[in-house]
Amino acid sequence: MILRIQNGHIIDPANGIDRIADLWVRDGVIAAIGESDCGPADQTIDAGGCIVCPGLIDMHVHLREPGQEWKEDIASGSRAAVAGGVTSMCCMPNTGPHIDHAGIALQIIARAKQVGLCNVYPIGAVTKNLDGKELTEMRELSRAGCVAFSDDGMPIWHAGVMRKSLEYAASFGFMIIQHAEEKMLTGNGAINEGWVSTQLGVAGMPAVGEDSMIARDIMLAELSGARYHVAHISTKGAVELVRQARGKGLKVTTEAAPHHFALTEEAVLGYNADAKMSPPLRTEEDRLAVIEGLRDGTIDVIATDHAPHHEDDKRCGLSCAAFGIVGLETMLPLSLQLVRDQVLEMPRLLATMTCNPARLLGLKAGTLSIGAEADICIFDPEKKWTLDRKKLFSKGKNTPWHGMEMTGQVTHTIKAGQPVFSHGAIVGEAAYE
Repeated sequence: MILRIQNGHIIDPANGIDRIADLWVRDGVIAAIGESDCGPADQTIDAGGCIVCPGLIDMHVHLREPGQEWKEDIASGSRAAVAGGVTSMCCMPNTGPHIDHAGIALQIIARAKQVGLCNVYPIGAVTKNLDGKELTEMRELSRAGCVAFSDDGMPIWHAGVMRKSLEYAASFGFMIIQHAEEKMLTGNGAINEGWVSTQLGVAGMPAVGEDSMIARDIMLAELSGARYHVAHISTKGAVELVRQARGKGLKVTTEAAPHHFALTEEAVLGYNADAKMSPPLRTEEDRLAVIEGLRDGTIDVIATDHAPHHEDDKRCGLSCAAFGIVGLETMLPLSLQLVRDQVLEMPRLLATMTCNPARLLGLKAGTLSIGAEADICIFDPEKKWTLDRKKLFSKGKNTPWHGMEMTGQVTHTIKAGQPVFSHGAIVGEAAYE
């Protein structure tokens, strides 16, 4: 099959491509950009006025399967992914059972292939049962398909265990991803510690709870020579710590979630549980620091921390509501604001969601190189639309952007040369039930 995507503005940060041209796909792989001898197309997509880029990669997603399928499952999460232009995503290990042995990783990969919409790469647990005590068989998990390791949702709190995990990971080149939170400081906090928490009378989570954990871990990463990655960075102090570590040449990287550069703690005023996440929304000073980290390259990746919940988990009061928001379907439009605000040029923005995560995780994705699998996102950067939580493909409807206008919308998502999302609908929806 030959697919022609014509008249689009092709941006492929991995190869420095930024021009209007036709993109040709033959038998599921990229065949040509521009002039081609592929012959007549079996299918043509007119991408006039749109940007054509590699399928997006979200390296931080909670799919809830196995164990909490009423919140999300691999099928519904995959629908949400392709609706957001995402063709590859990494699922975190805090499922039930956890991804702490090879069988669960293999099960997730097999189910994702059965659904057939999106690549799903498991993140393996660092410790058994995510309890921070005994290391998992990371080498075995890697052989089963895990691309990195984390106890996300739970920090690796014990310094000795973190040291051992980094030393073990360094011997194989594995990356350790840390949910940076010193729970002796954050305690039972629900939102950022500050004037908003005081006004609402809700226990707060101080920024130093994140900063102190990262400072400890950077010293251990330097000692071990390991690859260390900070998940969903949210504070000014944390960004500066990572900046200093990178300046010393340490193998320290980080990611930012759109909500941490788009919102502040004021979003929880009115006891809005849909704006409750961990780490929490911080101050305007922190938000601007995250944006500066993206601008100067301290922050490598934009990832969603997509965390779907059942409505009941969010409608029980701010203090006891579950942490997390959905993000797969809003990552692109929220991130495009960085281009409109002239923080990043479009190629650099798209690099944070394509070739950068692919490089960190060793994925064969995030590029439109000739011969690469044809995972493609086509989006209209100027299209305005209003988010309606009821129309989200995710089972989770927990978003603080309900009823708000978004700018930038995915028109097509193509997986291995086959359109899987087109103009608001999953292609062949019945096939994925």
